[in-house]
Amino acid sequence: MNGADALERLFDDFQRSSSWTEFGLIALCLVLAFLITRGLRNKHGSTTSVWLGPTTLSGALFPLLWLILVACAQALLSRFEPVFWLRVATSILLSLALIRFVVRVLAKTFPESTPARLFERIFSWLAWGVAVLASLGLLPSVMADLDSVHIPLGKTSLSLLTLIEGVVSAGLMMVAVLWAAALFEQRVLNQVVHDLSMRKVAMNLMRTVLITVGLLISLSIVGVDLTALSVMGGAVGVGLGFGMQKIASNYVSGFLVLIERALRIGDNVRVDGFEGKITDIRTRYTVIRAGNGRESIVPNESLITQRVENLTDFDQRFALTTTIVVELDSNVEQVTQLMLAAARAQPRVIDKPAPSVLLDDILAHGLQFTLTYFINDPGNGQGNVRSAVNIAMLAGLREADLRLAVPKQRLAWPIEAGAQEAARSEPAPPAAKNGAAPTGHA
Repeated sequence: MNGADALERLFDDFQRSSSWTEFGLIALCLVLAFLITRGLRNKHGSTTSVWLGPTTLSGALFPLLWLILVACAQALLSRFEPVFWLRVATSILLSLALIRFVVRVLAKTFPESTPARLFERIFSWLAWGVAVLASLGLLPSVMADLDSVHIPLGKTSLSLLTLIEGVVSAGLMMVAVLWAAALFEQRVLNQVVHDLSMRKVAMNLMRTVLITVGLLISLSIVGVDLTALSVMGGAVGVGLGFGMQKIASNYVSGFLVLIERALRIGDNVRVDGFEGKITDIRTRYTVIRAGNGRESIVPNESLITQRVENLTDFDQRFALTTTIVVELDSNVEQVTQLMLAAARAQPRVIDKPAPSVLLDDILAHGLQFTLTYFINDPGNGQGNVRSAVNIAMLAGLREADLRLAVPKQRLAWPIEAGAQEAARSEPAPPAAKNGAAPTGHA
C-alpha cells in the first residue's frame, strides 16, 4: 500500500467512524486508568518506583493502563463499525507508555547523567514520529523504503531498517535490563543482603550478566549470527591483555575490594595522605569524600597494591592524629599531659577509647610526640575537631613555656652563609716579606 492509498483509507475511516462514541470510550478509559492507578498508590503509599512515580500521573503505569483499555475498546468497537480516533489514541498512548517507561528508568538509574538526558530526547522524538506515521497508516511504506536502502559491510550488506531495528531493540533491552536490576536490588538484595559492600558486589555481577544476555538476545532478534562474535571476543581478549590491562586490573580490583571487605562503603580511610569517607566503590575507581566536601577519585588497583589506612573501627569510631616535635630538654610528662588535656577539652572527642600520647621518636633536634583521639560522628567533619585540638595544644605549650623544635640545619645554613659572605667582603691582608707574618704596622 502506497502513501496515497493509506491516506485515502484513513480519510474514509474518519468519515464513517462515530467520533462521539470513540471520544466517550477514550474518556471512560482515561477515568478507569486514573482510578486504578490512584488506588494502587493509596495501597502502597508514597513511592518513587518506575510504574507508580511520585504522583498519580507521573508513573509509567497510568499510560500503560490507559493504552490497554483503549486497545480493548478498539478491538470490540472495530467488530461493528470502522474506528479512527481509537486507532490514533492507541498509537499515541503506546509511544507515551514507552517514553514514560524509558525516562523513569533512566532517571532512576542515572539521576545526574547528561548522556542519559540526551538519549531520552532522541528516543522521545523517534517514538512520537513512529506514532504519527502509524496513525496516518504510512508506517508500512516508510519501513519498506528503509528496507530497500542497503549499507555494504565487507562482503555482506545490511539494510537501513535492520540497523535501526537493531539499535532500537538493543536500547530498549538495556533499559529493560536496568529496570530489572533495580527491581531485583529493591525487592531482594535490600532485604536479604544487609552488608552494603556485598550488596554492591551482587548488584554489579547481576547487572553485568543481564546486560550481556540482553545484548545477545537483541542481536539474535535482528538476525545477527552470534557465532560471528567469537572473532570479536578474541580481539577483546587481546585488547584486555595489552592495551586495556589497567582497566581490567581496576575492574577486578574493585570486585576484590568488595568481596574481601577489607574496605567497605562508609569506612573512613587515608590513601596517599588524603583522608575521607568511602562514598562509592565503582567498577574502575573508588570515591573518597573528605570532611570539607572535596572528593578524591582513587583507582581500585591502588587500594590493592598500595598502603591504605582504615581509620574506621567496626563501631564507626574515627581516629584522628596530631604529631608535634618539641625541644630535647622538654619535660616528657608535662608535654603528654598538655596534649591529653587539649583532646579531652573537646566535646566531640569520645572517652572510650581514651585519647593517648606516644613518644614516637627521639630525633637529633627534638622529641616527637603523636596524639591519637577518636570521634564517633565523622559525618559532621573532622577538620574542625583537629583544628580545635591543635589550637588548645598550642595555647598549652605557650603557657608552659615549651617550644617546638626546629631542625638544626635550618638554623646553621643562614649563619654559615652570612659568615662566608662577611669573609668575602673583608680586604685581604698585605703579603709578608721573606715569609714573615705581618705585624700590622706600616
